[in-house]
Amino acid sequence: MTERLRWSLVAAPATPMHADGSVDVDVYGAYVDHLVRTGAGGLAVAAHTGRGERLPTELKAGLVRRAAATGVPVIAGVGSTGPDADAAEQAEWAAAAAAAGAEALMVFPPADVADVASVLAQHDRLAEAGGLPLLCFDLYTRPYPYDVLTRLLDHPGVVAFKPARLYDAIACQAGIAAARARGRLVLTGEDRMLGPSLMWGAEGALLGIAAAAVPVTAAAVETFAAAVHTSARDAAARFLEVSAVVDELARVSFRPPYDGYVQRMLWVAADEGAIPDEFAVDAYRPPDVDDGERAEVLRVVRQCLEQVRR
Repeated sequence: MTERLRWSLVAAPATPMHADGSVDVDVYGAYVDHLVRTGAGGLAVAAHTGRGERLPTELKAGLVRRAAATGVPVIAGVGSTGPDADAAEQAEWAAAAAAAGAEALMVFPPADVADVASVLAQHDRLAEAGGLPLLCFDLYTRPYPYDVLTRLLDHPGVVAFKPARLYDAIACQAGIAAARARGRLVLTGEDRMLGPSLMWGAEGALLGIAAAAVPVTAAAVETFAAAVHTSARDAAARFLEVSAVVDELARVSFRPPYDGYVQRMLWVAADEGAIPDEFAVDAYRPPDVDDGERAEVLRVVRQCLEQVRR
């Protein structure tokens, strides 16, 4: 699986909803087909972008099954960015995700990231329950202390690492170096530091801002890989051009309130025709997301798409 994902973009789909939070799996299916058709080489289902911590296990299993039907590797998010889910519920979901077709689990940090014994025990339980390889997730809202992170990267079930430290470049660089020293694939989750994190050693990406406008983020991974593999000056120059475009996409989508990026990416998905407009709803969006942003977000993202297609 890691070799299939190396130098790929893994998109973390949102979960299109009605205003009441109801989900149509057929709408979701057409949406993930669109993500793969436009450049996603993998899908991270029921991650935070998809509001996985809010959805029932049966529904999430259906989403994984539909995502797996696209033919790309599927990673299932396990855990929560809020108060921890019950350990038994997490294990139940890990097993259900594996049965539905997931090929790996992305494990959210537990509430107490400083308790190394608890962190390792969580990953032990999920590896055993799902029987799947694990992706270690260093999240800016619950960052691992470096000594805990290195112990976790030594866990035999961990095969890949996703740094998502938002603006902490030093921590991101240190985590990538530690993961690479242990032979772990690094899939950067740095929406606001995508270009730099690739230059620091990531060999692919797993991004929430790839929930729509996939050609933009896919182009960053592809052009960087081309620059690495050919050492050609024109390939490096093209990567720098695309990296600047990604920064503009991230500027309008992943900004305060940061959790509003889910709603913003749903607006973009509807604008692309990937989902019906009535499903461009994040029922769990922050209350201070302003619908007045929508026109500006769409204007900038359309320009970004045009620039990477030139």
